[in-house]
Amino acid sequence: MSHAQEDSPKPLKSRLVLLAGFGGLLAIIALSGVDALRVLSQYRKEDNQIRRQYLFRNRVLNNIRAEVYLSGTYVRDYLLEPDPQRASGFGANLADVRRQMEAELASYAGQLEPVESTHYGVLQTELAQYWKVLEPTLKWDTQKRQTQGYAFLRDDVFPRRTAMLDVASRIADINEQQLNAGNERASGLLGQFKTRLLTTLFAALALGLGMAAFSIRKILQLEAHALTRYREVAEAREQLTHLSARLVEAQESERRSLSRELHDEVGQSLSAVLVELRNLVGGLGVRADEQIRSQAEVIKGLVEGSIRSIRNMALLLRPSMLDDLGLIPALRWQAREVSKRTSMEVSVATELESENLPDEHKTCIYRIVQEALHNCARHSNATTVRVRVQQKAGALLLSIQDDGKGFDVHQSKGLGLLGIEERVAQLGGNCHFHSGPRIGTILTVELPFNAPPIQPTKEQR
Repeated sequence: MSHAQEDSPKPLKSRLVLLAGFGGLLAIIALSGVDALRVLSQYRKEDNQIRRQYLFRNRVLNNIRAEVYLSGTYVRDYLLEPDPQRASGFGANLADVRRQMEAELASYAGQLEPVESTHYGVLQTELAQYWKVLEPTLKWDTQKRQTQGYAFLRDDVFPRRTAMLDVASRIADINEQQLNAGNERASGLLGQFKTRLLTTLFAALALGLGMAAFSIRKILQLEAHALTRYREVAEAREQLTHLSARLVEAQESERRSLSRELHDEVGQSLSAVLVELRNLVGGLGVRADEQIRSQAEVIKGLVEGSIRSIRNMALLLRPSMLDDLGLIPALRWQAREVSKRTSMEVSVATELESENLPDEHKTCIYRIVQEALHNCARHSNATTVRVRVQQKAGALLLSIQDDGKGFDVHQSKGLGLLGIEERVAQLGGNCHFHSGPRIGTILTVELPFNAPPIQPTKEQR
């Protein structure tokens, strides 16, 4: 009891270790998966934002550059156009370009980064000065445009336009630097995620290897324990088989002894009593009392019945002819007795090269036939039973076939059939039951047997 109490906490401790280990491993995997999803989502979000801002600023700057070029073209056409009406149209186009440029600058201001504020201010100032310089020219007449227009383009418009384009290019360079910086931040985020992932994988691998080692150790222990228990069960089964064989042997020995005692002692004594009783009846004479004679006849009948009962009991325990005459006469006597007691017709057929069989083989076959005939008489409602004993190389074959109602061999197997299987197994043989509802039953038994060599007679010698 104390040993069981000492061993009982071990399985609980092992279960807790396995639960904690596998739970921790699953937790690490789950946390790493959640962290991976979070980092990837953050990276995707930041990358989209960086690219969206870069594309927006680049588009705005390109629009501003295009509008600066376009404004220069409109100014040139306006100053060099002699037709006042067409010049007025170019001036209106120039005003539209100015409004679009101011709208682009205002939208760019909403996405402005701190490092771009200086250059953005310079660009804004340059554009303001640019439009301030252009405003007086919109009021020039045709002659003044023709006389001063070219010089104004050369000295004021083109240099300012070049300066504004330079500022826009610097802002574009800063925007590209911002894109590169954003990419570096995203790369740093991925690097941190890679480090965390490697750490998580290392921890999961270490924990997994630990759990694998622990599980393998426990499995090997369980395997060794199971092997030990299997050997103990096999040894116990072998001992049980030997014990069963010894019990059967002791039972047969006791039956033989009881049969001999009943036949030789009790039977002989009753036979002697019967002889003396007959002599007594014969010596009474004619003048004997009729009542005494009647009582003597009754006693004689009782003694004769007792002799028959004892003889039947001795034969049922173990017929002496099995030891004195052999297996085949014992089987045929048994068949005749069963046929007398029941309505079954029992026949015995033999094909034996020699009746010099070992005692255990004779006893086994006799008891199997006895049990089978008993089952046929009680359960099968059979009318015909055929018993066949054959001998072939290295084996004895027994088959018992009846025409009864049959049974399910997988579900209906009583102690008698189990006893038959056990007897056969003790001699290293095998038996098979073939049966089914309304098709009868066939019992086949095969026992290993090597016939002893035939001794030569004196004449042959």
